Amino acid sequence: MPLFPARNHYYSGQPTDHFDGTTFFNPGGAAPKGFRDLLRWQFNGARERWPAEVPVTPARPDATVADLRVTMVGHATLLIQVAGHNILTDPVWSDRCSPVRFAGPRRVTAPGIAWADLPRIDAVLLSHNHYDHLDVDTLAHLKREHDPEVFTPLGNDSIVQAAVPGMRCRVGDWGDMLDFDGWRLHLDPCHRWSARGTRDRSHALWAAFTLETPVGRLFHIGDTGFDAGRPYTRARDRHGAIRLAILPIGAYAPRWFMADQHQNPAEAVEGFRLLGADHAVAHHWGTFQLTDESRRAPPDALTIALDNQGVPADRFRALPPGASWDIPARG
Repeated sequence: MPLFPARNHYYSGQPTDHFDGTTFFNPGGAAPKGFRDLLRWQFNGARERWPAEVPVTPARPDATVADLRVTMVGHATLLIQVAGHNILTDPVWSDRCSPVRFAGPRRVTAPGIAWADLPRIDAVLLSHNHYDHLDVDTLAHLKREHDPEVFTPLGNDSIVQAAVPGMRCRVGDWGDMLDFDGWRLHLDPCHRWSARGTRDRSHALWAAFTLETPVGRLFHIGDTGFDAGRPYTRARDRHGAIRLAILPIGAYAPRWFMADQHQNPAEAVEGFRLLGADHAVAHHWGTFQLTDESRRAPPDALTIALDNQGVPADRFRALPPGASWDIPARG
């Protein structure tokens, strides 16, 4: 037994099949790569050049939507307007996704909705604690202007509440069901890891979300590795029919380094098919350059993957920032 046992920075609980008492992990999955592999990737010289800026025409959303509409803000941030409720996923309006404001990946697209044009936000789905998903400055602004309820996996509430005192957080483990205004919100497993610094790796949990609404079920993964399709087959077997899936398609190159933690577009399409969802929106591409592929590579590869796997292109769309999609009703 070590003289100074590791201490979890955010969460204290009994061991489970995905928590060893200090860190969370992916049962039967792959651990994140180590520092030596990180250096090997960072100095491979294979990173494609991105544009410094891409023009965006911001949306001006309606106050509410009776059925189901999705508007892309950028990266993993989407506005979901469903049955009179407004929900944000992993909201990031900051210029950089970084622990500091003077360095780190800078956004090349302005947010697809300006702050002043946001409708009332009822809830935030916060999938994990990486800086491109958990932005405390954005959460502080949302607290001041909207006071939404934040739904997030174990441990992330500690980070949020330390940075944004008084923010309302609802927290759950994989398999838990949380109440959102009478609707059921399920936390589902996905294949990821977490960290805010060098001493807190996987001290907070990551999750996908399935939301049961009066107009159909929504499935959202903020980030995941394909993991032999298990995030999709487990959700399908647990929840049944899904009207809309919101799935990541970017930050996947090089594959030797990223495959365990970031699915590529072909895997996203395969996951969509395994899930059996009616429609899908692609995200996690085109806003912050996090990995080696070009900015247009993910949506271009998505088009090819849809054709190769026999999925009509109008069922799985990669929306640019500011674009909205009224999701077709179930047939």
